Amino acid sequence: MPKKGERKVIDTILNRRSVREFMDKPVSKEDINTILNAGHWAPSGLNNQPWRFIIIRNQETIKRISECTHYSGIVAGAPLLIATFLDTENSYNRTKDIEAIGAAIQNMLLTCCELGLGGVWLGEILNQKEKVNYILGCPSNLELMSALAIGEPFPKNRTSTRKALNEIAFDENYGTRWEE
Repeated sequence: MPKKGERKVIDTILNRRSVREFMDKPVSKEDINTILNAGHWAPSGLNNQPWRFIIIRNQETIKRISECTHYSGIVAGAPLLIATFLDTENSYNRTKDIEAIGAAIQNMLLTCCELGLGGVWLGEILNQKEKVNYILGCPSNLELMSALAIGEPFPKNRTSTRKALNEIAFDENYGTRWEE
């Protein structure tokens, strides 16, 4: 149990960055299981767990998937892809289930950061979701939600910025900006 004042989760959230360049080193099965378990423990409405994950390590399959996106270099350079799907047969509310899958994806990306791995959430690949489903032999009830490219980060400085809270948060109503 963390001691009062420790902010491990918050620090991980604030320090996580999207990683798009990877070292040529496989991700261990132990780390893959840790990442998958983190996704699996995301909250979901009625605990229906609408997500399904396909783990892709075969370089030929990764190459074929990379041809389904404008970000082919990122995908082709990753030693691991995790394709995330909505299982429409186990969906009870599409919006809530998609939100739950987003929570699962975020859990997995934060876990990558904790493990010293890097990852990036690829959504543009959805433009070719039928082709991805075909490559992965998915049944019609699986709807592609994203692909995560994961691996040991290529060393470089990664920075990011965010809008000020008073630009995105409001106090009691939309007209009153939140004051930090």
